[in-house]
Amino acid sequence: MEKERLQKILSAHGIASRRKAEQMILDGKVAINGITAMLGQSATPGQDIITVDGVPLEERDKHVYIVLNKPSGFLTTVSDEFGRKTVMELVSDVGMKVYPVGRLDLDTEGLLIFTNDGEFANRVMHPSFNLQKTYLANIRGDVDNAIELMREPLVIDSYTVYAVHVDLLKRSNDGGVLKITIAEGRNRQIRKMCTACGVAVKTLKRISVGTLKLGDLKLGSWRYLSDEEILALGTVQK
Repeated sequence: MEKERLQKILSAHGIASRRKAEQMILDGKVAINGITAMLGQSATPGQDIITVDGVPLEERDKHVYIVLNKPSGFLTTVSDEFGRKTVMELVSDVGMKVYPVGRLDLDTEGLLIFTNDGEFANRVMHPSFNLQKTYLANIRGDVDNAIELMREPLVIDSYTVYAVHVDLLKRSNDGGVLKITIAEGRNRQIRKMCTACGVAVKTLKRISVGTLKLGDLKLGSWRYLSDEEILALGTVQK
């Protein structure tokens, strides 16, 4: 078997994305055959003993791909130093180690992908791919003005963003429900866009990522992705 870059091996095992794996190597958390690894180093999977924080990499298992309907109140992180609830509690019965692909805010519900396939996660998350995400935002304020403003470029945290699509699904006494599609997916982007447009978000739910739809999946439940869903997400085009 040929040698491979260490960060590629870690990513393939679902340990972390390549970028995060590089940081783990720089932080001295990774060793090859008992010697602390250096960035740029290569190893031979199945021959060299690779450890992360002293724990050997397990033999690569079957890849798992699932989608969770995340409830509000759960952090999208593997662990939390303050003991707060994380999404890992909701997928503890998968039977294999999986990791969230991207993130949803603490108070945001909806579609969240998990996998142990690092290469797949990299493709789905990489900003160079135009992978659109759709949300339902229950807002308070002038919905008509917000829709008009969201259809134009907005500067959020020094970045220019905009809604690919924005439609009013339902009008209420103090606002309404908007269906908003974006492509960038920056930190708290929908909430910040709403604030910039003079409206407040009461609830927010992600209902699709690319071609993957949340559908009628029960809140707090997960399901396996079909082969067709995996293929459609994993081969998104630039």
